Amino acid sequence: MKYPKEYLDEIKTRLKVSTVVSKTVVLKKRGKEFFGLSPFKNEKTPSFTVNDEKEFYHCFATSEHGNIFDFVMKIQNLKFGEAVKHLAQLAGMQPYMFSKQDEEREKKWKEYQSIFSQYVDFYHNELLKNESYSVARDYLKNRSLTKEEVKKFKIGYIGKNPNFYEKLKNKYSEQTLAETGLFYLDEKKKIYVERFRGRLIFPINNISGQPIALGGRIIESLNYLAKYINSPETNFFKKGSNLYNLDIARKLSNKIDHIYLVEGYMDVVGLSKNGVDNAVANLGTSLTDKQILTLNQFFDDIIICFDGDESGYKAALRAAENSIKELKPEKQISFLFLPNKEDPDSYVNKNGKAHFIDFTKQSKLSIHQFIFNHYKKQTENNPSSLAIFEKKLRSIANTIKDNFIKKYVLEYFLEKIAELTPHSNLNKKKFFVKRTKSLDTTKKHFKDSQSLTGVELKEFSLLYLVMNNLDLLQLNIHLIENIKLFTEVNRKIFELIIEKLKSREQITIEDLKLDNQLLEKINKFAPIKHILKNQTNDDQKIIELLDDISRDLTNYDLEFRIQELESKFSVDMSESTFNELKELKKKQNIN
Repeated sequence: MKYPKEYLDEIKTRLKVSTVVSKTVVLKKRGKEFFGLSPFKNEKTPSFTVNDEKEFYHCFATSEHGNIFDFVMKIQNLKFGEAVKHLAQLAGMQPYMFSKQDEEREKKWKEYQSIFSQYVDFYHNELLKNESYSVARDYLKNRSLTKEEVKKFKIGYIGKNPNFYEKLKNKYSEQTLAETGLFYLDEKKKIYVERFRGRLIFPINNISGQPIALGGRIIESLNYLAKYINSPETNFFKKGSNLYNLDIARKLSNKIDHIYLVEGYMDVVGLSKNGVDNAVANLGTSLTDKQILTLNQFFDDIIICFDGDESGYKAALRAAENSIKELKPEKQISFLFLPNKEDPDSYVNKNGKAHFIDFTKQSKLSIHQFIFNHYKKQTENNPSSLAIFEKKLRSIANTIKDNFIKKYVLEYFLEKIAELTPHSNLNKKKFFVKRTKSLDTTKKHFKDSQSLTGVELKEFSLLYLVMNNLDLLQLNIHLIENIKLFTEVNRKIFELIIEKLKSREQITIEDLKLDNQLLEKINKFAPIKHILKNQTNDDQKIIELLDDISRDLTNYDLEFRIQELESKFSVDMSESTFNELKELKKKQNIN
């Protein structure tokens, strides 16, 4: 039996070709395409390309060409059905089993989709053409929406006495129509009533662009009715698994690395009207793991921008605590708080796209900054309150699934707490306590005679190694992006290099625009330069040296944390401190 076309299309929609291929091939972006060494032939010059927009890969060395299914079949030596199961799991979809239940479900899905398509088309055309719907059109004009936005989002309007059920009941069974959620039974009159009567309707599409649910908004001020309602959950629509406008916004992921997550349909439409098309909305529920994971498949930075009022702030806090557990090293979750009583729709209409983007750049907070700032405001300057504060932050950090991110978020929290309690940190190691001035002033005061610690020398070796192997490490940026440096100046240089490498543009040392005195100091004192004299073309050796440096810097970090805990244990003698100390020493022995 064949897989349904819709099932295969959804897998391809959910998974970029580059996402699948990059699990096997190191890819480097150039323009709209990705390049890498062929997985089908040993080669030194990349001849393998991936195009996400056209959904294919091509190898110029071997003429291999195809889509994600072809790639997995060839690389993993799988049959087509096995490749489909593998990719469906990767896309977060249920396997297709070809049982009688699956056949029946497929039949029901086609009926469901047909009913929704007819329903959306009919009421969209009614809004555009029916003269009696002028009140709805005037409402949209007052919200600064034009016919262009109405057509783009296929917005419709349902009058107060609709009768579309009568048009459908001759083609579909009563049960099938009821299961769509578009109608419900009036128990008194024993007739089916349209759920969204008297409302503007916003079609909610699945990721492939097919309508599967509706959002409805009243246009009159009626206190006894909810302003917004959504379709009830059905066999084909789960609120926590879908996002409004994702079918359109995902197509921008090859050009834009961030997505705005807003609260309402009108926010998405208003942003789009002003040229901000990379926006989606959740559907009247708290943000779910599934929604975050879905957005992560397409975008590297999720910017959560809820309304600038108390309820919007509370919703943002719930979203932060729930979504932080899905953080990954290569992904970001940020928060953007608008001025009070503003929402994204009103703000962008007043100020325009350019101002909105500038406001984003200047005002967005990373998820861990937002969480820390929120609980810091709830904290009083006494031991009990600070203890509760730290316990809460540790608890939140421990929900993070990725161990690397968990480690650094927890360290961020603890370092920020340490700034609030400076007297508890007097026994830090001398090499770590040493603070350099900011980059701008430090470069004026560099002297060759300045004494250097072991950490600084190790950091110089890392910087020297990276700066002399930029192309290699741009292809293998995952090897260096999580390395922690301790000296402020070196850390700033390293962050600059990482940022440049992530731009995916070819760069040279000159492009980094480093201060010459600083560059000379690195070149003069980096111990590794003597080892590298005879290893300049050995990529494997370079990666091994990089691994050694990374391990040494990790040990410096462990050593400092152990000393800090030893000082703490000498005071509190608590079992938890002892166990934490024991775990760190175990890690130190492993390293």
